[in-house]
Amino acid sequence: MIKSPKEILKIYWGFSDFRQSQEEIINSVLAQKDVIALLPTGGGKSVCFQLPAILKDGVCLVISPLIALMQDQVENLKQKGIKAAAIPSGATQDEIITFFDNIKFGNYKFLYISPERLQSKFIQQKIKALNINLFAIDEAHCISEWGHDFRPSYRNIKILKELKPATNFIALTATANQKVIDDISKNLNLENPEIFKKSFSREKLAYQIFKVEDKLHRLLQIFTKTKTPAIVYVNSRKNTIEIANFLNANGFKSSFYHGGLSTIEKQISFDNWMSEKTPVMVATNAFGMGIDKSNVGLVIHYNLPTSIENYIQEAGRAGRNSKKSFAALLYNEHDVSLLESQQEKSSPTIKEIKEVLKNLYQHFRISFGELSIGNFDFNLLDFCKKYNLSTFKIDVVLKILSNNGIIEIDSNFNQKSILQFKATSNQVLNYAKNNKNISHFISTILRTYGGLFEQETKINEFIIAKKVGITSKQVLLNLKKLHEDEIATYKGVTSNASISFLVPREDDKTVNRCSKEIKIYLNQKKKKTKDFIKFVKNDEICRSIQVLEYFDENSTKKCGICDVCLKEKKKTKVDISQKILQLLRCGQTLSSSEIRTHLRIDEKDILIHLQQLLTSNKIKINHQNKYQLN
Repeated sequence: MIKSPKEILKIYWGFSDFRQSQEEIINSVLAQKDVIALLPTGGGKSVCFQLPAILKDGVCLVISPLIALMQDQVENLKQKGIKAAAIPSGATQDEIITFFDNIKFGNYKFLYISPERLQSKFIQQKIKALNINLFAIDEAHCISEWGHDFRPSYRNIKILKELKPATNFIALTATANQKVIDDISKNLNLENPEIFKKSFSREKLAYQIFKVEDKLHRLLQIFTKTKTPAIVYVNSRKNTIEIANFLNANGFKSSFYHGGLSTIEKQISFDNWMSEKTPVMVATNAFGMGIDKSNVGLVIHYNLPTSIENYIQEAGRAGRNSKKSFAALLYNEHDVSLLESQQEKSSPTIKEIKEVLKNLYQHFRISFGELSIGNFDFNLLDFCKKYNLSTFKIDVVLKILSNNGIIEIDSNFNQKSILQFKATSNQVLNYAKNNKNISHFISTILRTYGGLFEQETKINEFIIAKKVGITSKQVLLNLKKLHEDEIATYKGVTSNASISFLVPREDDKTVNRCSKEIKIYLNQKKKKTKDFIKFVKNDEICRSIQVLEYFDENSTKKCGICDVCLKEKKKTKVDISQKILQLLRCGQTLSSSEIRTHLRIDEKDILIHLQQLLTSNKIKINHQNKYQLN
């Protein structure tokens, strides 16, 4: 029996009702219409394409810009019992043929692919042979040169229309203005798309920007006052550790998270935060994907983000349960100068990009004209040290090379830890007897994995932790002890990335082909930073009105809870008190109703201020029940 969208929502997502706009979007997709859906962070974008794809026969092809994002969504679908896969990074042609056969005959519902992979004629033919029920374009703002993360390879997604003319599209994004939406429609050749725009208005999220010199002191003030799960965003790996340590030393339990941590370390930090063992997470912007914690009541930006889009996306992780929440940003003039300086330093020239690409080819010994198949283990710090390069700039260059389909980089290199027992089975049994605290741990590993005495075996620390009934951290300590005591060889997963080269080596020619797009991207990046600094410094217009205006929503309704609105309210209160005192200085004695007639202000406000003036002994009441100066 065919199930309804609401039944599918309940079965796989556990919700009884859709969020705003979701049901209408899903119905449009099921009616075979092209759709553009603009849903801000936390609006439930993935449900809008995943649910209708489950209801339709065939496979949904999802174009997604980040390998980590693909892996995250594939893992989430698998946990729901839905078959999903992404093309493995660095796979050979034979491996890809096997992969597509599995998709075609294995009842898969979702295939995730990067826009760069889609450029391959071979991949295109494989897609053409599949029964595709929907094309879902995630992070669709990347199509537009006006978007905050323009990615030229997104411009070629329209090839899908030629491969499968009858299949409809859904393009999804969290951040886009009208110009970007028009660009998405035009570049995907969408036919009369239905456009769904959810307002960027977050009525219960207070945007509060504070100009402060002592940020650490302000952090303590905020956490003393606000007891809620929180995220503190910082701009460096070093800062995540230092600020988490500072908060812990002051009694606020914190974890830290950044891209340089190993997979296990990231998972431990994430689990501790989710379970609220450490309610505060101090993180770089690497912490973001897959976060679905509804009771985050506070997001603090300790350093300035680089664009309004990034700020709104990160701030939007607060208050997903529709309760009042806060997005606090701490800054001073030094931060503004630093952001402007970093913007300049991190904008490479075309010459510098060519040089880095040549260094990459030399580093991995790739000859001119060669297309290297497979992926390479890549350590960013070692590479920068070897060629005397700035890590800050290299991050940007690698992103540019990736965005333009020259390389593919997987920062969450999907490695597995390796274990092999060096001692004989009898020696291991004797060791377990003499170390009773880990004897159960050793026997569980031996029951779980075969061949540990004969060869290096891939292991999963989380599975071991679950089976033994201990924490992942304790598993690491036990494995390290086995290694140190020379009972076993343990190689934990590293924080290295993986790089694949997508085009043959042609040095300068490779970059010349996309130099125009690279210049557009860098100019846009510069403009976005200027727009953000302007937003931070504008303390005259309600923050919410500024955000809405940026995304082409005209609104004159003040939020009443941002720093600008609160300053205005405070100013109004002071003005009323001063006006009352000025009236009474003329030697008059006035009743509250007479004061109201003079000032033409609401009686409730007059009475509040009269009470405050009485309390502070600035005025008194005479025998006629009238007010006069004290």
